[in-house]
Amino acid sequence: KEMSKSEGKMPVDMSVLMGANVANEVAKGDFAEATIGCTDLSIGALWVKLFNTPDFKVDAVQDVAGAELCGALKNVVALGAGFCDGLGFGGNTKAAIIRIGLKEMQSFCQVFYGSREIKGETFLESCGVADLVTTCFGGRNRKCSEIYAKCIVAGAPKSWDVIETEELNGQKLQGTGTAKDVMTCLKQAGKESEFPLFTAIYKIAFEGLPPGDIIKING
Repeated sequence: KEMSKSEGKMPVDMSVLMGANVANEVAKGDFAEATIGCTDLSIGALWVKLFNTPDFKVDAVQDVAGAELCGALKNVVALGAGFCDGLGFGGNTKAAIIRIGLKEMQSFCQVFYGSREIKGETFLESCGVADLVTTCFGGRNRKCSEIYAKCIVAGAPKSWDVIETEELNGQKLQGTGTAKDVMTCLKQAGKESEFPLFTAIYKIAFEGLPPGDIIKING
């Protein structure tokens, strides 16, 4: 089971709903998808029956950890996509960042969560590549990192806290905190060189690396 309340208590069978389903678009009735990460597909089928509608397609995967990790790690990649937008790079560059980011997401899961038996096909579900794409084009992390890069280029840098306060109307960035957590893992394992995009994003966000160095990850 995925979670226990406390030692000696009964385990809780937890499922998660993740995916490319930006709330305001779902509220409008735009077609969207979601992924149920579950411990058992029979349980996932119950959630699918509950949530699936003609304009909200829901599929289940027996991979709670994989669905959750996709939902966290895509926000780091979105920072990189925003840096690209802030620097005026085109579709080729952004597509490359998304593709490299997806590979590093998969590698990170394999290296640090290999015991959780995360499935490769999870990354092809809505919680994986689809959520990554929509977040890299329309999410709050992309928006704020675009502003961050533009401000640096203009010679008037702003901190993440200031950008968050000015732009998100009380919402919070997820990518910056996750980038710190990811880098903690990479440093402790001595694996920064194996994750050049994640490392560059962290250094741009927190160590003063120029945003333009996002494209210097090819050796």
